[in-house]
Amino acid sequence: MDAARQLLIEAGPQAVTLKAVAARINRTHANLLHHFGSAAGLQKALAGYLAALVCESIGDAVRATKAGIGSPREVVDLTFEAFDREGGGALASWVLLSGNEDALDPIVETIDRLVDELHPQEREHGAERTMHEATLALCLLALGDALLGERLADSLHVRRETAREHATAMMTASFVKIGYIEV
Repeated sequence: MDAARQLLIEAGPQAVTLKAVAARINRTHANLLHHFGSAAGLQKALAGYLAALVCESIGDAVRATKAGIGSPREVVDLTFEAFDREGGGALASWVLLSGNEDALDPIVETIDRLVDELHPQEREHGAERTMHEATLALCLLALGDALLGERLADSLHVRRETAREHATAMMTASFVKIGYIEV
């Protein structure tokens, strides 16, 4: 998975093939085909691997914020970097365009588990879903920024950082609302 992740970061999702990953780890295409079943299986496994790595660090950042030693901006930056620099946005668009939509399931499921774990009170029937809603908005902002943030910011003559600033304000308000931080 590390080899696939490096290919994703270095050359984009189209470079993450069974043959390329096999070459990176000095194995044969057949070895990887046996293990993953197909390129789609490799993409799904990579999505799960990335989601687990990213959600672990974001979960740590949320817990640090709750403990008073982190900040909403750290959560925002980790999320935006996961979609941009770490290749999550490119991978998501690639699998959608290739018709392999179920490869996104590990990402969606991992995010859902993390939010449920961090905010179990929101699972109760009728409970406000403050952090679930904030997480949806944060992920969509980060995904959109990864895919066309630079070009759109340039076109609109605004700083690219603007999306992160808005996301930080939203996350700060959400953390205040649920009592994780005080203003």
